[in-house]
Amino acid sequence: MVKIRLQRGGRTHRPVYTIVAANSRAARNGKFLEKLGQYDPNSKEVLKDVKVEAVQAWIGKGAQLSDTVKSLFRKHGVKL
Repeated sequence: MVKIRLQRGGRTHRPVYTIVAANSRAARNGKFLEKLGQYDPNSKEVLKDVKVEAVQAWIGKGAQLSDTVKSLFRKHGVKL
């Protein structure tokens, strides 16, 4: 099953998360299928370069949003 979830990056105490479509059995920072945007909790623009059309396409193919990504999109007004 494909999930749209966060992949951690950045450095110690300064995380930057990449929103990715990945196989649910893959490791958190492991192999992914496509990058869909970025989430930076420490900047003014929290969500950057979110590919809404690509997210909708993955959902159309049966992918599921993780709880965290779903709440981020809802909180910041990303329409799916």
